[in-house]
Amino acid sequence: MEQYEYTNDLIHETSPYLLQHAHNPVNWKPWNEKTLKQAKEENKLIIVSIGYAACHWCHVMEHESFEDTLVAKTMNSNYINIKVDREERPDIDQVYMNAVQLMTGSGGWPLNMITLPDGRPVWGGTYFKKEDWLNVLKQITELREKQPEKLIEYAEKLEQGIKAVDLIEVNTDTINFNTDFIASSVKEWSTNFDHKEGGTKRVPKFMMPNNYQFLLRYGYQAKDEKILNFVKNTLTKISYGGVYDHVGGGFSRYSTDEKWHVPHFEKMLYDNAQLVTLYSDAFLLTKDPWFKDVVYETLEFISRELTNPEGAFYSSLDADSKNINDELEEGTFYIWKKEELKKLLNEDYTLFSDYYNINSYGLWEKDNYVLIKKESDPKFAKKHKIDLKKLHQKVEHWKSLLRKERENRSKPRLDDKTLTSWNALMLKGYLDAYRVFGEQKFLNAALKNANFIKNTQLNKDSSLFHNYKNGKSTINGYLEDYAIVIEAFITLYQNTFDPEWLEISKQLTEYTLAHFFNTDKNIFYFTSDQDPELITRTIEYNDNVIPASNSIMAKNLFLLSHYFDKSNYREISKKMLHNIQPQINSYASGYSNWLDLMLNFSFDYYELAITGEDAKIKLKEINETYIPNKLVAGDTTESESALLKSRFVEGKTLIYLCVNNACKYPVENTDEIIQLLEY
Repeated sequence: MEQYEYTNDLIHETSPYLLQHAHNPVNWKPWNEKTLKQAKEENKLIIVSIGYAACHWCHVMEHESFEDTLVAKTMNSNYINIKVDREERPDIDQVYMNAVQLMTGSGGWPLNMITLPDGRPVWGGTYFKKEDWLNVLKQITELREKQPEKLIEYAEKLEQGIKAVDLIEVNTDTINFNTDFIASSVKEWSTNFDHKEGGTKRVPKFMMPNNYQFLLRYGYQAKDEKILNFVKNTLTKISYGGVYDHVGGGFSRYSTDEKWHVPHFEKMLYDNAQLVTLYSDAFLLTKDPWFKDVVYETLEFISRELTNPEGAFYSSLDADSKNINDELEEGTFYIWKKEELKKLLNEDYTLFSDYYNINSYGLWEKDNYVLIKKESDPKFAKKHKIDLKKLHQKVEHWKSLLRKERENRSKPRLDDKTLTSWNALMLKGYLDAYRVFGEQKFLNAALKNANFIKNTQLNKDSSLFHNYKNGKSTINGYLEDYAIVIEAFITLYQNTFDPEWLEISKQLTEYTLAHFFNTDKNIFYFTSDQDPELITRTIEYNDNVIPASNSIMAKNLFLLSHYFDKSNYREISKKMLHNIQPQINSYASGYSNWLDLMLNFSFDYYELAITGEDAKIKLKEINETYIPNKLVAGDTTESESALLKSRFVEGKTLIYLCVNNACKYPVENTDEIIQLLEY
């Protein structure tokens, strides 16, 4: 057993990120009541250092500063030092991220905050070199000794600023959701589109799956070919790029350059989950076989690398892994040198090097190459006068060779905690892939995960746990857990017609309304009224790499209002969107999921009710067409649910189509329905 010179209180935690710091000389403590009480009793300033297991610069700062005994001595003498895993405690992260953004105008991780003994922030930033960090600690310590009133004054001002960040104004205008508003928002947004390389005109480039999920739907419903071409080009360029792992499947977190070539190499569950949904829908609309390959390979990666025996999903793979010198280095597991590729591929090297650009286009740094495609397989096959089927066989052979070779390398570190919200995103990803491709194994994986959430993370009072590790569920759930689980369980109902999942969704919704909802502002808090108080109770409403928990919740309420004929759900959904609407037009990319909800109110939105022995067969036929503006309900027998009641006819399978409380005469042929639904 390995012996360590130092061990701190993090040794008792389960988070891989916290455990990575358990043998630092810094006397780290977890965030809990005992630690916070100690800070008050000893009247010491607190250092709150926030990061996550796959964060490259978190590891760099740990190595440079937190493993250094001089830095540790300074921190231990003058501060209570708290380490926080932002994925376990997004509530704490949100409060201090708001603070550092107010102070510096930007944020990121590692996030390092110095606070008063009561937790109110006085100073913060992100990554610091060792000398800069020591200087900051010295200056704050001296200020505390000589002018403590200045720190208190600043903390009070900052506290007011933090509380103002999440203030939602009630919109007193008449509710008016319309296609013109959406079109003008998209037009303003589109000035920042990169039509050549895809994505937006910025570096680094994040995938932002929900942005393209909305734009795909908007382009289709508004018949805007320019938008559809932009989305298709973006998805093609992303998946051709090095941010997509061409050897093992799955996506890295973001690209450090404009052509999606060199990624920040960590792989996050939440990105891959949403990208599976996005590429599945993109395939359904475009029928591009490459998009199908991306979905299948990504789900193979999830199954192989991020799934535990219980059917739950792990959180991430680190960007760093050990190099030949046994040192952690970013991207080591994924990059290639020419000589090793020549040795592996022999006579196929020349073709391979053109396919994956082992040339100036694919060069990263230090003679390292990141695989990147430039053209489609049909175009490449034609250029090289090779049969397309034969090319595909070669590509599969190359991938097999490289995967086998990578197995000899040190693997990236795994963050093996399970987060309820991220699991629900992946659950939905599997369901959307099943809806589009009909693969039973995708549904099996989804059901296994849904039952894990139901049996392990869901309590009898309809509350949820946020975290799971080593057989133990911990941390009271946040709004993101409820919102995304509700969304996933509604999706599960829509794919199976098992009413249990719809009923659980309703119960979870009632719980969120009871414990998270601000009735005055018509918005949900991020934390439950059952949680210990922080400096402020934050509200998450901006869509980011994951849509805001409030925008997901608003969409859930819209759907459930149809399923259970609950007009109050629909009214809450409308009021939530109405309150956010004034902020959308100037920054549409930060409100894409809200805009997706606005499409529901602005275009026709269809209820499809299928009842009869062949209901699931009819559903499968309907799902072969991209129809984003619909919900489905169904049963093979008589049902008392709002959308199915009194619609069952013995010996027949009937499809009912309703819009705006008006229903067409039921039909038995899905082609008739699709003709009515298609634009």
